[in-house]
Amino acid sequence: MNNDKLVNTICEHIQSRLVSNELSNDDMVKIIEQLGWLLNLKTISDYAKDNNLSYNGVKNFRTIKTIFNVQFVIDNE
Repeated sequence: MNNDKLVNTICEHIQSRLVSNELSNDDMVKIIEQLGWLLNLKTISDYAKDNNLSYNGVKNFRTIKTIFNVQFVIDNE
């Protein structure tokens, strides 16, 4: 199974479980928190502070993704 197909399968499964009320909003928050932990997801300012780096240094030299209109650093290497 290729990655796109796997991602689509996971997303469809989560959506169907949410629609059928097998997953609650609290369950969805737990899933988001778990994914954030796995990605070591932090805002640029939190990442800079935690790693004693400048905001601009992080912004220009780290992997940045915008999620829900907020910029995050992904550092799970």
